[in-house]
Amino acid sequence: MNFSIIIPCKNEELGLAGLLPELNRLYRGAEIIVVNDGSTDGTAQVALDAGARVVTHPYSKGNGAAVKSGARAAHGDYLVFMDGDGQHAAEDVERLLEKVKEGYDLVVGARSGKESQASVARWSANAFYNRFASWMVGRKIDDLTSGFRCVDRLKFLSFLYLLPNGFSYPTTSTMAFFRAGYSVGFVPIAVSKRIGKSHISLLKDGVRFLLIIFKVGTLYSPLKVYFPAAVVTAGLGLLNYALTVMQSGWRFTNMSTLLILAGMVMFLIGLLSEQLTNLQFKDTSDDTA
Repeated sequence: MNFSIIIPCKNEELGLAGLLPELNRLYRGAEIIVVNDGSTDGTAQVALDAGARVVTHPYSKGNGAAVKSGARAAHGDYLVFMDGDGQHAAEDVERLLEKVKEGYDLVVGARSGKESQASVARWSANAFYNRFASWMVGRKIDDLTSGFRCVDRLKFLSFLYLLPNGFSYPTTSTMAFFRAGYSVGFVPIAVSKRIGKSHISLLKDGVRFLLIIFKVGTLYSPLKVYFPAAVVTAGLGLLNYALTVMQSGWRFTNMSTLLILAGMVMFLIGLLSEQLTNLQFKDTSDDTA
C-alpha cells in the first residue's frame, strides 16, 4: 500500500529517537512526515537525522493543526497518524493497514483497558465519550479519542474544514466519517507509557472535552440531542401545569408557559440544525486533491 506516516509533535525528541528508527526498519520506502508544532527542543533535528520529512510551524498551533499540515503535505493514498511520545508501537501500523485492506475508510487503534489510559480520570472520561458516541451513531465505538489511526487521504482531506486545531480532531473526524456513511473499523492496541510530559491539562482540556460531547452531537445528528431536551423541558411545563390545576384550579402559570415555549424553541433549533448539517455534508467532496 502507498501510505504516509504523519507524526504531530511538540517537544518530543526523546520519543522520536526511539520511534523513527523502528518505523524506518519496518516500513522502508514509506513517507514519514514529522510535523514540528513550534517545538523548543531538538524535535526537528532528531527527525531530520532519522531521514523523516519535517514540516515546521513557526509557533504552536495545536495538535489538530499539526495533523492538518501533515495531511496536506502527504502524498500517500492512505495516511497513518500516530503520536511521537512513545505510546504507539511501530509494529501496530501494519495491523491498521491490514484492516484497511478489508474495505474500511478509517481504522482506529482502540486502546483497551485502564492500563492503556494515562489515568483513571482519563479512562472514565473516554468511556463516557465512547458510550455517548455509540448512542449517537447506533454502532459500538471502541475508542473515540485515539490519535492512532489510518485513513483514506482524499476522504480525510474533504473533512479538514471541520477539524479543530486542538486535541479533539480524532473525535470530530471519527464522527464525520460515520455521518458521511463511510466504513469505520477498530483494531485493539496496547499503549505504552508516554515519554516526557503530557501536553494535556486535566482541568483545561477536561472542560474542553465536555464541550466536545455537545459538538459530537450537533455534528452527527443535532435533532437527536435537541429533541430529548425539548421533550423533557416541555414535559416539565405540562407537569407544572398539572400540579397547578390540582392545587389552584385551571390556571396557566408563567412557569408552565415558559417551559413549554422553551421546549418548542429547542425542537425548532434542533430541526434547523439538522437541515444545516445535511447541507454541510452534502457539500463534502471526495475529489479533494
